[in-house]
Amino acid sequence: MMASRTDRGPVIDFDRFRPTRSSIRARKRKNRLMTVLIGLSFLVALIPLVSVLWVSLSKGVRRLTPDFLTHNMSGVVGGNPTPTGGYGGILHAVIGTLEITFGSMVISIPVGVMCAVYLVEYAHGGRLAKAISLMVDVMSGIPSIVAGLFAFSMFALVVGPGTVNGLAGSVALSLLMLPTVVKTSEDMLAVVPDDLREAAYALGVTKQRTITSIVLRTALPGIVSGTILAVARVIGETAPLLIASGFIATTNPNLFSGRMTTLPVFVYNEYSQGLAVCGPGADPGCLSDIHMQRAWAAALVLILIVLLLNLLGRLVSRIFAVGRTR
Repeated sequence: MMASRTDRGPVIDFDRFRPTRSSIRARKRKNRLMTVLIGLSFLVALIPLVSVLWVSLSKGVRRLTPDFLTHNMSGVVGGNPTPTGGYGGILHAVIGTLEITFGSMVISIPVGVMCAVYLVEYAHGGRLAKAISLMVDVMSGIPSIVAGLFAFSMFALVVGPGTVNGLAGSVALSLLMLPTVVKTSEDMLAVVPDDLREAAYALGVTKQRTITSIVLRTALPGIVSGTILAVARVIGETAPLLIASGFIATTNPNLFSGRMTTLPVFVYNEYSQGLAVCGPGADPGCLSDIHMQRAWAAALVLILIVLLLNLLGRLVSRIFAVGRTR
């Protein structure tokens, strides 16, 4: 009998549900097996990450000098050293990367967040919301070079044929960032509890004030994380920037006029040149593999920039997190 009745009610025989020794040993074996499999999966996932970081660090750190970071490629000929004792630098590429990426953030983040607010707070699954969601899904799958061609064509029509500048590159990257910003912001806004909205409405707070002061504030850490993910997705793009922003050996700080070089384009250009020619009449300090050294050093700097952006995003999320004491 599983249970017997007394004056106080039925009595359940819990001993029937007690696991046997054999079942306990089987559970322990399965637990150890799954623990080993999960640990191995973690190690396998770390292999490509650690290998990329190690190769970039080992091959890029020897060319990562103050001269490399503070000079551009103006006046650099082959593998010969420059008058400053260096072999050219990436100052122009770093400036171009930061400016073009910042320009794409200025374009895509407000548009993406406002689009997500409309989808979550106003549309409520209407036809227009479904159409917007479909277009966002389609945009997330377009090739990056198509975004570059679109930006180049748009500026050719608006400004003039052959217009190539940093702003065109920002527009191209913003097209690639926008789907990620919209999707992550939409997901973060959707998980904000409705109780917070209802409590604000009960106190007489307007819908606009509720969204800006409560909903967006609550979802801000997730929105920042999604923005960082979008930036990391586009900061290494090469194809659209080759078309929209071009390449230049000198430093151009003007985002709205003239060609600009970014770190991915710089890496591609250096790698495509192969070995430098150091013939009999070349400088004694000529390095035949200088192009590869510069490419690896620029790739390492790009990784460091992404790391700094991630740390900055975490800091912003922590500062503006809900419940932080002031």
